[in-house]
Amino acid sequence: MDATPQDIQESIEQLVAYRDRLRQDVIAMGQKLKLPQAKIDRTLADHPELTRLEEVLGQLQSQLSQPQG
Repeated sequence: MDATPQDIQESIEQLVAYRDRLRQDVIAMGQKLKLPQAKIDRTLADHPELTRLEEVLGQLQSQLSQPQG
């Protein structure tokens, strides 16, 4: 079953919302723990789930930009 462009776009929107919430949660926890901003930034950059989300989003956006056949 192939996903329609609308399905892909909806998935992208949901993943972006989840990614943004996760980023905010990491930032809030770091601030609550009074971590230096550099440490929070490193945590965000190295966070495995955020990294995977970025990969999946890139794949979906690439798929969305490909002509439908």
